[in-house]
Amino acid sequence: MKINLKPALGIGVIASVPLVSCQNSGKQETSKPNILMILLDDYGYSDVGCYGSKFYETPNIDRLASQGIMFTDAYASCPVSSPTRGSILTGKYPVNTGITEWIPGRQATDYGAPYDKLLPLPFKLFLDPEEVTVAEMLKTKGYTTMISGKWHLGEDPAYWPENQGFDVNKGGYKAGQPFVTATANGYFSPYGNPRLDNGPPGEYLTDRQTDEAIRFIENNREKPFFVLLSYYAVHTPLQAKEQHIKKFTEKADSMGLSSISPFTRDKDWIKPSMPDDFRERIIQSNPVYAAMIWSVDENIGRVLARLEELGIDGNTVVIVTSDNGGLATSIGSPTCNAPLRAGKGWLYEGGIRVPLIVRYPGLKSPAKVVDYPVSSVDFYPTFAEIAGYDCSNEKIDGISFLSSLSGRNPEDRPLFWHYPHYNNRGVEPGSAIRLGKYKLIDNFERERQELYDLENDISETTDISASNPEKTRELFTLLNDWRALTGAKMMLPNPAWKKE
Repeated sequence: MKINLKPALGIGVIASVPLVSCQNSGKQETSKPNILMILLDDYGYSDVGCYGSKFYETPNIDRLASQGIMFTDAYASCPVSSPTRGSILTGKYPVNTGITEWIPGRQATDYGAPYDKLLPLPFKLFLDPEEVTVAEMLKTKGYTTMISGKWHLGEDPAYWPENQGFDVNKGGYKAGQPFVTATANGYFSPYGNPRLDNGPPGEYLTDRQTDEAIRFIENNREKPFFVLLSYYAVHTPLQAKEQHIKKFTEKADSMGLSSISPFTRDKDWIKPSMPDDFRERIIQSNPVYAAMIWSVDENIGRVLARLEELGIDGNTVVIVTSDNGGLATSIGSPTCNAPLRAGKGWLYEGGIRVPLIVRYPGLKSPAKVVDYPVSSVDFYPTFAEIAGYDCSNEKIDGISFLSSLSGRNPEDRPLFWHYPHYNNRGVEPGSAIRLGKYKLIDNFERERQELYDLENDISETTDISASNPEKTRELFTLLNDWRALTGAKMMLPNPAWKKE
């Protein structure tokens, strides 16, 4: 199959898809629908009951999935936070926003160490104000906009949500997680957050974020609104309510999980030089993490119930997704992404495949499950179509997935990743491409290409590049062409590297 890169890869344009456009589809006969996007942090594909978890409990998310559409092949545009968040807001791949690593990245404090074979190049440390964000776009169509929670797209307040199209900012600033310090208590008040007043002692951050979102919805229910409920959970530090920790400690005991060692060192990414505390989690059994998930789900239930009580649930699109895969290969990792391989930071499926559930009320003949691959870059054009905003002349990389909600999938198009960085999870830097059922990873550390058939090997256990040289060459050529067209920054040899 020959693919013409310039129109198909989103190099400054939207891929051509006859069934979907960025213009108003005419489906909304009354007012424009509200949009509630619930974005979780480090929440893995397998951390949801309806996606297969037997230990974590997510009854409200599962119920939402039963009322809407589940995507089986949804992806974060990067295996770490800041780049994905930039993509969601702009519809652009991280290479095109310039943010290819979490801000400020490991290289800010650990650059050129002898255990790193390669050197990353500098990347942009903020979301450029010249970018048009989804909030700014929706405001042109009469939407009132609000973020409750995590931002992580620049240190200076000039780059924070209130200067990027959000009318209300409750909790979004430079930090990527809550911190425990002399003046802050992580997920419990006091928060030490310059954009969120402290609550009463013991208030839980996930509850407070939901309170703020509900208050905004109540005050703006007479006009279209966009709420980005960007939970800090389930990112570390691991902190949860004691009664919920007790619930899942007892559950782990009853399932026999407490007696099973949750970690292994029998993984090919673990080098002999790595200390013993580099391990990969192989089961879901952490009761604190499960309790954090329970609180998130409980609060999602609260906001959905309030939409119903206000009588606006029938005109509100609800999206639940995550910014990257679950943390599985770091010291003290809280979750396991099985059957997916690896986790946050990696270009294997465990690092980039994420849950995505969409409830679109009033949709005619909705699909229940969608297996068409979609990416973070697709939210901007999807929201544009919902709002009746024509973005066909904008330089974005995504396509609207509204047609997929009715089972009319666009033609296959390639999805891309570029992560030329190390981090503290044993990660090997590289780039990747998925087209159809095949996925190729260009591993910079090992100087090799890996090819996987995701339809038959979702766990990426068997590299089939040697037995499929033509497909390997095809995808590697597409990937190289894309990197050249986007000006993707590559890595340099590290002169201080000491080979093991």
